[in-house]
Amino acid sequence: MNYYNDIKQELINNEINRKVKNYSINRSDLNTYYNVGKMLSEAGKHYGEGIIKEYSSRLTNELGKGYTVSNLKRFRQFYNLIKKGATMTHQLTWSHYSELLPLNDIKIINYYILIIIESNLSIRQLRQRIKSHEYERLDESTKNKLIDKEESNVVGFVKNPILINNSCNYEDVSEKVLQKLILEDIESFMEELGNSFCFIGSEYKIKLGDRYNYIDLLLYNIEYNCYVVVELKVTELKKEHIGQIQIYMNYIDNNLRKINQDNTIGIIICKKDNKYVIEYCSDDRIISREYQLI
Repeated sequence: MNYYNDIKQELINNEINRKVKNYSINRSDLNTYYNVGKMLSEAGKHYGEGIIKEYSSRLTNELGKGYTVSNLKRFRQFYNLIKKGATMTHQLTWSHYSELLPLNDIKIINYYILIIIESNLSIRQLRQRIKSHEYERLDESTKNKLIDKEESNVVGFVKNPILINNSCNYEDVSEKVLQKLILEDIESFMEELGNSFCFIGSEYKIKLGDRYNYIDLLLYNIEYNCYVVVELKVTELKKEHIGQIQIYMNYIDNNLRKINQDNTIGIIICKKDNKYVIEYCSDDRIISREYQLI
């Protein structure tokens, strides 16, 4: 089989499609690079690894720039990843896939593909999420649900630890300072919690009996149709924190929640988690996550 001529023709056809059918450039790119990667993989089995360098030189001479050894190796790597089970979707660009190729782990790659589609991530946003080890900060239950393609709950994608931008380089923070840092970059904070969160208010005032109390952060999740109470603690998680957030959650359920909305969720963000406190908490709507200043 003449692998070189087939590869060359595939690339030429793609260039024609790019010029004639601008709307389908991305689809054409991905299909072409997959097919070229497949042929490069097969050619390598017949002629050895050195064939990529030879093809690169010939393609560059005949078709121009863009066919370096590293690019041809990326095409082959792309083919191998799809072959191993990574999702190929035309909702991603080649630039997205180029960012994902170095990850190698199919589970991690498929996670980021899902997030790119759901959140319409730019290349820069994807790069930031990979750099923050977002996938690694998910709990094992959520990772298993992703593998089994099971539906997660509203808190499934809340990272641990939650990364909070320390814009003023504080070494030690109070709850007020922690809240200030979150509010300064509320968009990034809500991304740490997952998808579809929107901000309602900070120091949200509620009246319990004849006294006013203040919820640190009140959010709403559009996808799961529920309020989310967030309490900030700069200490280790304590059992009294559970009682406090339960009271706030019950207040929201009884006074704000409509009949068609789901029960309120509680998230305690603390300096240090205490797995035993959560383990013996009877309310599975409450989770705790540690925070980390960056």
